[in-house]
Amino acid sequence: MADTEGTASMAQQAPGGVNADPDSRILLSFLQDQRDAVLKVVEGLPEDAWQKPVVPSGWTVAGMLWHLGGVEQHWLQRVVTGIAEEQSADAEAGEDEEGGYDPEAAFTCALPSADLMANYRDECRRSDAVLAVTPLSAAPRGLGFHHDPEYTSQITNVRWIVLHVIEETAAHSGHLEIARELLDGKIRLGGR
Repeated sequence: MADTEGTASMAQQAPGGVNADPDSRILLSFLQDQRDAVLKVVEGLPEDAWQKPVVPSGWTVAGMLWHLGGVEQHWLQRVVTGIAEEQSADAEAGEDEEGGYDPEAAFTCALPSADLMANYRDECRRSDAVLAVTPLSAAPRGLGFHHDPEYTSQITNVRWIVLHVIEETAAHSGHLEIARELLDGKIRLGGR
């Protein structure tokens, strides 16, 4: 699994390009570290455990990884660029019956683990391609996603979005660590 063995993201590898300054490179390396942690936690989990909820809210490892792919797509692709691509049939497999995101619903997904891991890696690669050509100081172009202008007014640049994705990925990585321990007893898989 090359993506979790310290392979730098495209955004980190852009020497002389945008985000080549030390602060941006550090921030992007923290993003990659969190992504790698997520994949390290779920790698090797038995297939039948991916669909088993272990907490009362009902989310599953499969659903959480699907959600994290959605986080990458929403924030680092749609909100940064302002471009919303149409969803594929596989993308719709992770949505509820109405096809929309429900923040109150438990994260579940029926896709097999290999497809989920490939999807997450693909979304991260697409996000990295955006970050490789978008300065972290740039204003996001897709802030129309939220109905509350007070919320979106705090999102002043791409750096804010990257920090938010780091925050969300780190939190869910911790959730996945707990689920992994409850499912098969494995611990300390994702830490640096």
